[in-house]
Amino acid sequence: MNRRPHHTAVALAAAATLALAGCAADPETAEPASGAAEDTASEPMDDASEDMADDETAEDMAEDTSTDAVYDFTATTLDGGTFEGSSLEGSPAVLWFWAPWCPTCIMQIPTVTGLAEDYGDDVAVVGVGGLDDAAAISDMAEKNISGITHLVDDAGEVWQHFGMTQQSTFVVLDADGEIVVEGSVPETELESVVADLAG
Repeated sequence: MNRRPHHTAVALAAAATLALAGCAADPETAEPASGAAEDTASEPMDDASEDMADDETAEDMAEDTSTDAVYDFTATTLDGGTFEGSSLEGSPAVLWFWAPWCPTCIMQIPTVTGLAEDYGDDVAVVGVGGLDDAAAISDMAEKNISGITHLVDDAGEVWQHFGMTQQSTFVVLDADGEIVVEGSVPETELESVVADLAG
């Protein structure tokens, strides 16, 4: 069945609703709804102001995706210490996002620990345990995963920082903080990329 007309109708209806919503309120008397809207000026913007606002938004987005932002996180290590993302600056790194109940993650343990054993002098290998409570993450890491730096991310903050939504996934950074590869990376590709980064 061709669904294009339905999608077109929905898009047109949405556009009309937005247009009506934009015209419904008097910018001089309307109350801001919440959050960022409270920070906006009550006067309507002219074309030049709108262009400037667009430019500022683009600059903000560029800053957010800079390599400095990649390292802007803090986490808890397996022994309860603090891990600063900035400690990874200047050398390649592999971040492995895993969960203790994940069969794929368990099968990948030899690969990840092998990377640390073979390239650990040149590439940081960091396991970011999540999607479970701290006790389960710690128990699995202590008993089964050796030779890598462990982060206990039971609150999901590091996962969110890197936009991870599932296990088992990887983020591989070069020495400049650029993401070289990310996602569900096949073992052979992962090993090849890390070998290249290690030089």
